[in-house]
Amino acid sequence: MKIHEYQAKELFKQYGIKVPASVLCEKKENIEQTIKNFTFPCVIKAQVHSGARGKAGGVKLAEDYNSAIITAEKILGMELTSKQAGTKKVNKILIEQAVNIDKELYLSLTFDRANEAIALIISNQGGMDIEETAKISPDKIYTQLITDNFNPEETVKKLGFNSIINWQICSIINSLYRLVKEKDALMAEINPLVITKHHEVIALDAKINFDDNALFRHEDILALKDEAEENPCELQAQKEGLNYIKLNGTIGCMVNGAGLAMATMDVIRLAGKEAANFLDVGGGASSDKIEKAFKILISDKNLKAVFINIFGGILRCDFLAEGVKNAIQNLNIDIPVIVRMEGTNKSKGADILNHSGLKFTVVNDLNEAIEVIKNI
Repeated sequence: MKIHEYQAKELFKQYGIKVPASVLCEKKENIEQTIKNFTFPCVIKAQVHSGARGKAGGVKLAEDYNSAIITAEKILGMELTSKQAGTKKVNKILIEQAVNIDKELYLSLTFDRANEAIALIISNQGGMDIEETAKISPDKIYTQLITDNFNPEETVKKLGFNSIINWQICSIINSLYRLVKEKDALMAEINPLVITKHHEVIALDAKINFDDNALFRHEDILALKDEAEENPCELQAQKEGLNYIKLNGTIGCMVNGAGLAMATMDVIRLAGKEAANFLDVGGGASSDKIEKAFKILISDKNLKAVFINIFGGILRCDFLAEGVKNAIQNLNIDIPVIVRMEGTNKSKGADILNHSGLKFTVVNDLNEAIEVIKNI
């Protein structure tokens, strides 16, 4: 689960990490009154779940009162488009006190799955072009796995600052590590982490992603969820107990099992197409749940076909077939539906589909599925 920058900064303050003074604004009629409380310059920042907000025009410096009002009115309500998140409407802005920046750093803690540990990633080349730094000067980015005897001092020394600055950076790293551990975060990023001309180290931005599977332990974090930032189909799927993630392709997938879902997406790539989604209906899905899953699938206007790839273990193939048949009848689906079933009651399932009077393509194996998908 993602949260907004302003929410992440509130968490930072709880853990003793310095952030600039700021105020959230959600209504244009409140902009003038909010800005009156600031000295200038100040920064107007779009609050959306997206990276690269600055490059997309969602972060602007305002030198005086009038320019701050004009900028805030422009950003609040704008359609912000970025490579990471597509187009999103800005429903909230953060008005923040500007600081005198001497140096921009990059700092993050992220989960390293290969090593089953949290990794510290830090660089003295932070800011909007950190991705370019990673490509052009990877030696400027330092990584350290966090173990039981973790001490960030040796890594921080590589950045080339004096002991006072190093102490502040180490303090922030230790606080961020406590936050990640205590709140079950998968990633916490500060870009930029800045050194001011007064030699203070301040988190100028804040991004935290949390482990969805651990949210039951953190009602305070779950309360921060902004459903306006979520994909409507993904929200509906969560309510129905389905695992759905929207992707950018044109071939819808319905499977039972995460591993099978990944393999199915590979099959679609082998056919020269792209998957439109990840959808796992689970091992014990009923025919009613299958129909609900289908309804979510076809809400994607880019869909050109649906590929159903099911292993009938707990979910029997005849239950699947009944659910698929009912969905197509009730929802008036007019795009191709390819079905591959293996397992319990496979023959019964195939009979239900073949005698339904509806247009299914029932395939016997994945090679046959590839050939069918190629021609869509």
